[in-house]
Amino acid sequence: MATHRPLSEREEQLATAIVDSAFTVHKKLGPGLLESVYERCFCHELGKRGLTYRRQVPVPIVYDELEFDEGFRLDVLVEELVICELKAVVDLHPVFEAQLLTHLRLFKRRLGFLINFNVPLIKDGLRRFIL
Repeated sequence: MATHRPLSEREEQLATAIVDSAFTVHKKLGPGLLESVYERCFCHELGKRGLTYRRQVPVPIVYDELEFDEGFRLDVLVEELVICELKAVVDLHPVFEAQLLTHLRLFKRRLGFLINFNVPLIKDGLRRFIL
């Protein structure tokens, strides 16, 4: 198992706030809604905690020293430090994990969360990733 250098105190604080926000949204809404609804409510909870965020952040792709805007989008970037990919699916495919890890590498961030709101217990829908 690979070991990573510890996260900063700020990253750990953000991780706690992100998990708390996800728990709050799931407690109020439960499973079964669209991802876009969870995204909006999750960001509202982040804002209530005094955190800045950006939704649907475009990430360009660099290939052969060319930059293409037709890359992809991050669901939520919290305080410019933590990437959150939100889902509302029955099963988390391994491709979602690979996608988040790629986002972390391309965006040069260390901490990310894959959050699936379509679960009976949100603790089963939270996955934390560190590079």
